[in-house]
Amino acid sequence: MSDRTALNGDPKQAARKAWMSLLAKAPEAQVLALWGERPAPDHQMLRTPELGSTMVRGRIGATGNAFNLGEMTITRCSVQLSDGPIGHAYVQGRSKEKARIAALVDAMMQTDAAESIHAEILTPLAEARASAKAVRAAKAAATKVDFFTMARGED
Repeated sequence: MSDRTALNGDPKQAARKAWMSLLAKAPEAQVLALWGERPAPDHQMLRTPELGSTMVRGRIGATGNAFNLGEMTITRCSVQLSDGPIGHAYVQGRSKEKARIAALVDAMMQTDAAESIHAEILTPLAEARASAKAVRAAKAAATKVDFFTMARGED
């Protein structure tokens, strides 16, 4: 069984993948605002936030051959809470603070604090993402053109 198959079959790993994706794609200002003045739990940095880049690949029409679209800046961080859970984060952009907070959230989601962290941070991020997606869909729908052919009278 491949790693991908194992990941897709494990609900805990699928949930973790979802919240890490949400944190990675969320706007920096929103993550910082939701974290607020919350005191960070006792932790140690396994990997301090560091900048890097990754190659973004694309496909034409989702079926063509993959091609290198370009590079994207990312920031990564890893932390370990004093009671053991390890959190990782890879986030879009250059925000070291966002990466640190995302890693802390990932670690805290593996503890008894998961329910409150989910309600206070992840749920608002998911709602904002869904709202932004709906706004984009409405804008796109407003520009939709339906093409049709009228009968020309010729048999």
